[in-house]
Amino acid sequence: MEYVLAFVVGGAICAGVQVLMDQTKLQPGRIMVLLVCSGAVLSAIGVYTPFKEWAGAGASVPLLGFGHTLFEGVKKAVDESGFLGIFKGGFTASAVGISGALVFGYFASLLFKSKMKDS
Repeated sequence: MEYVLAFVVGGAICAGVQVLMDQTKLQPGRIMVLLVCSGAVLSAIGVYTPFKEWAGAGASVPLLGFGHTLFEGVKKAVDESGFLGIFKGGFTASAVGISGALVFGYFASLLFKSKMKDS
């Protein structure tokens, strides 16, 4: 059942983003920033953690979850290191995900030839 819930919640988030892309003039990059910032704000007001516990991977995998991870990392680092935690907390919390994206992106660039998209 938790797989179904994760699929439904993640799909609903993606569907909402698709509506934003289709019905507004927001560019994809701005929508991505909006999602990350929304995840951080929802974490700051205490809403995202219970939502993530209920929805599982459906809430932690999308960009909202990345914003939540950044916020939680900064909060923990500020508690431990003070002001400097603002700068290092997000990197520490999300290092594995960012490193994975870089490594797999590099391997993908070796395997596939990029092509310019015709507009």
